[in-house]
This record gives sequence, C-alpha cells and structure tokens, in this order.
Amino acid sequence: MRRWFRPRTALRRGSAPPPAAQRTIHLNNGFQLLFNLLWWMPVFYTYQRAAGLSDAEVFGIQSIYYVTFCLFEVPTGMIADRLGARASLAAGAVVMTAANLTPVIAPSYTGFLVHFLAVAAGRSLTSGASSAYLYDTLQEQGAGVHYVKAEGTARSLGLAAKVACWPLVGPLMGYVHEAPYVLSAASAAASLGCVLALPRRAADGPPVRVRGGGRTVRRGGTLEALRILRGSPVLLLLMVQGVAVFTLARLCQVNLFQPVLLHHGVGDGAHGAALAAMTVVEAATSARPQLLGRRLFPAAWVSLLTVALALTLAATTLRGPVTAVVLLCVFAGTTGLVYPVQRKLLNDAIPKGAPRATLLSVESILDRGVCALAAIAAGEYLAADRLDALLWHSAVATCVLMAVLHPFLRRRGAPVAPVPPPVHAASGPPARSM
Repeated sequence: MRRWFRPRTALRRGSAPPPAAQRTIHLNNGFQLLFNLLWWMPVFYTYQRAAGLSDAEVFGIQSIYYVTFCLFEVPTGMIADRLGARASLAAGAVVMTAANLTPVIAPSYTGFLVHFLAVAAGRSLTSGASSAYLYDTLQEQGAGVHYVKAEGTARSLGLAAKVACWPLVGPLMGYVHEAPYVLSAASAAASLGCVLALPRRAADGPPVRVRGGGRTVRRGGTLEALRILRGSPVLLLLMVQGVAVFTLARLCQVNLFQPVLLHHGVGDGAHGAALAAMTVVEAATSARPQLLGRRLFPAAWVSLLTVALALTLAATTLRGPVTAVVLLCVFAGTTGLVYPVQRKLLNDAIPKGAPRATLLSVESILDRGVCALAAIAAGEYLAADRLDALLWHSAVATCVLMAVLHPFLRRRGAPVAPVPPPVHAASGPPARSM
C-alpha cells in the first residue's frame, strides 16, 4: 500500500514559479483560452441547417470529422516532435483561423466539410503539442512542480470564457449572421500571437537520429514511439486509465447530458442553464487540483476519481430533476479535478527526450476510438429505452477496469510523485522539480 498512500504530513508552503515560467504559464493560458474559444459551437447545427444542409449532411460531416481527427493525430504529433511543439502550435493556430473563415466564404456543404476537416487538422496539431510544450518548458525552467496547477488553470479559464461568451452568440447573430465564425477566426488569430510570444525551447529544431534497441531511429518517429510503448508497460497502462476518464466525461457531457435531463422531465429550455452550471463547477475545480491533498499518490487519485465519475453518473438514475442536475454538477466538478492530475501522471511516465507529442497523440487516438465505440453502444441502449441500464453497466465496467489496473500499475511501478501542494507567493529561490 505504500506505493499508493503517503503519511499525513503538514503541507509545505510552495514558492511562486520564476519569472520566465510565469510568463510561459500566462501565455499558455491565453493560447488555450483563445484557440479553444469556438463561438460557433452552440449554433453550428442551426447555422448549417439555415444554409440549406439536411440532417443527414450535418451529421455526416460530423462523422467524417471524428475519423479525420484520428487519422491526423499521429502525423501531427510527429510534426510537433520533429519541428518543435511551438512550431506545431503556430501551425495549428493558422489552420484554425483559416478553418473558421471557410463557412463565411463558402456557406455550403463543401464549405462546411472543408471547415471541419481544417478544424480536425488544427486541433490535432495542438492536442499533444500544447501539453508537451508546457510540461517540457516548465521542467527546463525549474518549475515542473507547477505543471498540474498550470494545466488546470488553463482549462479553467477556457471553460469560464465559454460560459461568458456563448450566451452572446444569439444576439450577435441578430446583427451579423456570420458573427460566430468571424469571432472564432479572430480568437484563433489572437492565439497565434500568444504562440509567437512563447519562448523557444533548446530542443526545438531539425530532427536528429538517436540510438534505440540496437538501431538508429529518427527522433519523433513512429518507430521510436512504438519502441518506447513496448518497453514501458506502465505508460500503456496509464493511457488505458486515461481512456476511462475521457470516455466517461465525453459520453456524459456530449452524448448523455440531454437524455439524462429529459429522462427526469427537465425541458429543453433549462438545458442551457444546467450546462452552464456544470461548466462553472468544472472550471472552479480545474483551477484547484491541490484540493485533492497529499494523502494519496496521483495514480490512486485518478483511479478513485474515475470510479467516482462512473458511480455519480449511474446515480443520476435516482428520481428527481433537481437530484439529476446536482449529480451532473458533481460529475463535472470531479472531471475538473482529475483531468490535470491525469495529464501530469501520463507526462511523468514518458521518458525524457522521448517523442512526447507523438505519444500523447497515440493516447488521443485511443481516447476517441474507445469513445466512438462507447457512443455506438450508448445509441443502442437509448434506442431500446434502457438509459438506466446503460449508466449502471458503465459503472460496473469502470469499477472492474480500475480494480484490474490497480495491481498492474503497482507492480509496474507507476509514477508516484505526489500532487503538489497549494502554491503561494513567497520569497526566495524557485523550487525545482526532482
């Protein structure tokens, strides 16, 4: 049990990150907020329908988008590892800017198809690169201990921005119909400014060759990533652990959120308010990973919180609309707590000098692949009017998966760096990560 629990000790006061790290964190916050601020998200369905697309065309484009995203993940991760994560972020911002302008220029089926293909390319260019850049840069700047809070704060600010901006979309469209896409393009262009202001890393540059397994492979190549996965079972196990978190969160917040509310008689008019409440709670907890304390190590926290997610979602089968909304907010708050800890746990398991962005892209493919299969199963349950069975079966499957993973993670020696204590401003030299 020592690998999972640590003695109760007084939390030591942390120090503020050094100035260079503070600048990196602030610029990363700005990039994450602006890049992910898609003003068109609440209205893209009605916008496309108004442009003359049928339901089959709208959902067909969505299917193509998910498939394309998975296909782009590894190639774009390799680009980030070979040319540098900062260059990949800049490319993603440029592509996203162009993607958001496409529906304005060509409001047709072809235009929206190109739009979503470009969105898939832009997001895949940044999905692994952003986390890899922040983790590696803070390590180099002697501020690795601040990574979890930095990741959580960036996520929290992005969620808060959506809560503040999305209600304005409807009124703005009344003045300028194309406003959601124009504002999204402006946000993506502004995110490019944040990327260009980020410091260059010493490791960024042309690809080099490294020795591995008696052979010479290119840094950032697929062969190197596969070699690392084969030689690090714990990394693959942690990816599986992360897949459970992503699938539960995605299914609840995208696929099952409205069916659960409708099941309890909550009308469409209240769904927006419920989603806003969930987003506010998630934003609040994402910025405070230190709430977990240091009684358990991160691997144990992620497992326990994943089980809590599954049981909370299953508990929404209890009767009562108020109970359902409260439990969905608890689910969102738990998601906000577990996500930054899970990201650091996975990053800690990736060896130094490994193609980090490529490996994170592999995890992203696993996430979306399993989520796609789960969505198909969820559709079958809902078609048979078996929502309660779906939620309880998901909870049982999650509990079984975590129970199986625990002994394997312990045996393989999962990273057990504790959750960092709350960070307070303090004088003196910055604390360096071990």
